[in-house]
Order: sequence, then structure tokens, then C-alpha cells
Amino acid sequence: MNTYNTLKGNLKEKWNQLKLEQPHIKIRDAAQRLEVSEADLLITKIGEGITVLKPHFKEILLEIESLGKLMALTRNEECVHEKKGIYLNGDFSNPHAQLFVGEDIDLRIFLTAWKYAFAVEEGQRKSLQFFGKDGGALHKIYTTKNTDYEAFDRLVQKYKDDYQDQEFIFEPFVAKLKQKPDEEIDVEEFRKAWLKLKDTHDFFMMTKKFGVTRNQALRFAPSGFARKIDPKKVENLLETSSIKKLPIMVFVGNRGVIQ
Repeated sequence: MNTYNTLKGNLKEKWNQLKLEQPHIKIRDAAQRLEVSEADLLITKIGEGITVLKPHFKEILLEIESLGKLMALTRNEECVHEKKGIYLNGDFSNPHAQLFVGEDIDLRIFLTAWKYAFAVEEGQRKSLQFFGKDGGALHKIYTTKNTDYEAFDRLVQKYKDDYQDQEFIFEPFVAKLKQKPDEEIDVEEFRKAWLKLKDTHDFFMMTKKFGVTRNQALRFAPSGFARKIDPKKVENLLETSSIKKLPIMVFVGNRGVIQ
């Protein structure tokens, strides 16, 4: 057995032991405990419910609508966003940002950050999971009771990679955008651009144009467009909106997806 397989085998043993000690632990939490990425754990189970898919992300995603109702999951270090629906109106014409626009599932996708794809089977639950070069999860698509399971299985077989025993080398992610000093930002022009926005989905591209981080953008917002609140009140805000059935939009993003 080579060094790679030895290390993978050792990690598999550690993960199995952790699951014995904590049967309900989620893979993300297990990865943090074991100081590895989620994908590091997944690849220890290739052939045992885990299938490596070809990195044909555009082609896979354009076939997702045919699977029926699914659950889209996107998360970052702060929160997780889950939404059930059908992946409608996929548009991959823009090389910088791809999208799905539907009443339930609304995504902005940045495929340049995507590196790996896996099909995951956990009992009756199946999913497609997409990762960056560091093995960090970017987006997951889960089946629901209204999913066409036969179509799901056909898609997995169609895009199953020929090399299931390939070696995976995950690279540390290094953020490209460093925060500009405030004095280097043309705040006046930035505010003018904000006031001209016609679609909330254009906000991200506006921040890229001016080279500002999201936090800087909110600090430089035109008067009345953003207000700082106590983070402890966010949970209350969401719960109250739910109780009052107040329609709101909630975005959660990482470097590969905004949902």
C-alpha cells in the first residue's frame, strides 16, 4: 500500500471511530474535529456510497431541472441556507457568473471556484456535492420525496468518473481579494453606482468593480440603505419574520455560490 492509501486508510479509521463515539455528528463537524476537509472524509468512502463524478459542472447542472424537486444547500462559516424547489432557468452564458432563477431556488454560481464533484448515497438520501480545490464544500443538492430517483441515478452513471481510485491532493485556499484601504476607494462613485442598481443580484459585481469587501460596501452605503444592528438580534429578526409570514430574501454565500 502506498503512502497516499495508508494516510487515507488511517483517516477512515479515525472517522469511523468518531462516528461510533458521536453517531449523529455531521461530516462538516467531523472534518473540523479531525482537522481535514469534508472532501478528505468523503474520499475515504469511495465505492461505499461515494462516487467520483467528472468535473463537468455546467453539463451536470443543466440537467438538474429534469430531476424534479430537490433541496439546495449552500453554507459558509457563519450559517447554512436550505431551500427546496426545482432548478429552473439555468443560464451559463456569462463566463464570470452562472445562474438559476426560479421562485424557490435562486442561485448565482462561480464555476471558476469549483474543482470536484461527488454523488453521495446515505441510506435513502442521495445528493450531488461540489467542492473547491481545498476540499471545502461549495454547494450540495439533495433529493426529496418528489425527486425523480431514476433520473438522478442515470445522471450519476452518465457523469461517473472513469478513475474512481484517483489520488486527490487538496490545496489550501488563499483569498485573492485583500481589503483596500478606505482612502483608496472612490466612495462617491460607489454610492452613485449603488443608487443605480436595478437588481439585488448585481450587488456582488458592483463590489468587485470597486474592489471593496462586503463589509466595506455596507459601511459606504448611501444614506438610509444600510444600518448596523446587534448580531444577537438577527435570530429574533428571522423568527419574527417567520411568525408574521413576512416575505423576505435571505442570501448566504461562499466563493462558489450565492443562494
